[in-house]
Amino acid sequence: MPKRTVFFVSDQTGVTAETMGHSLLTQFERVEFRAITLPFIATAEKALEARERVNAAALAEGMPPIVFSTLVKDDLRDMVKAANCVFLDFFEAFLGPLEAALDSKSSHAPGRAHGMADIAGYTARIDATNFALANDDGVHTRDYQHADVVLVGVSRSGKTPTCLYMAIHYGIMAANYPLTEEDLEGGSLPAALAQHLPKLYGLTIRPDRLQQIRHERRPDSRYASAQQVAFEVRSAEALFERFGIPFLDTTDCSIEELGSRIMHRTGAEGRMRS
Repeated sequence: MPKRTVFFVSDQTGVTAETMGHSLLTQFERVEFRAITLPFIATAEKALEARERVNAAALAEGMPPIVFSTLVKDDLRDMVKAANCVFLDFFEAFLGPLEAALDSKSSHAPGRAHGMADIAGYTARIDATNFALANDDGVHTRDYQHADVVLVGVSRSGKTPTCLYMAIHYGIMAANYPLTEEDLEGGSLPAALAQHLPKLYGLTIRPDRLQQIRHERRPDSRYASAQQVAFEVRSAEALFERFGIPFLDTTDCSIEELGSRIMHRTGAEGRMRS
């Protein structure tokens, strides 16, 4: 499988460049990517250092790296763009057409994508993040009455990162509950979940992938055995079907796709606080 180095370059955290860049890269399944994020490139000195790193990678690998950029300032962008690379800048691609369409010049102000103009939305996302952390892995179930959605699934099926993604980006109050072996053997919903049935959304995963994930966490354990994994996945899906709980297979889904589909299906997108 061919391998290509990809740089995500930003004058801020790099989250926007990473999110948009990864969304494009997922379309190339036969290429393996080595991702490097270069955040806070906000000065000429930093931009030159970034250019040197890109050039070094090009020299070492014999091919130009791919650079995804969200650099707002033209001078910094031009410095990095001069490297031996395939340079893709999201602001450069879209600001020009927008300026023409709106008949207005953009401010070219760094950091606006992460600005504090919407204090209420920012505070809501912080509150939702705290809620997701406090209600992770069924630690506290008494707060489920305040949840927009409660993710349910076996251990390591992707519940926690999906909850945090929806909280951080959209202000969704998301809790999650891990289905234990006892829950699955009983074949009924735990009381803490049954009273919030309309809020439940299930996550499942292909058994071979789950076994791989668990083996990395606890090698050669019963927890990671093929038999245990197959039993849990089969029983969880049967539980979802028995109680009419919608569910998604997380095996080949990105966090962004999972969050979007869950919010749309549950109606949580209508309660977004961002």
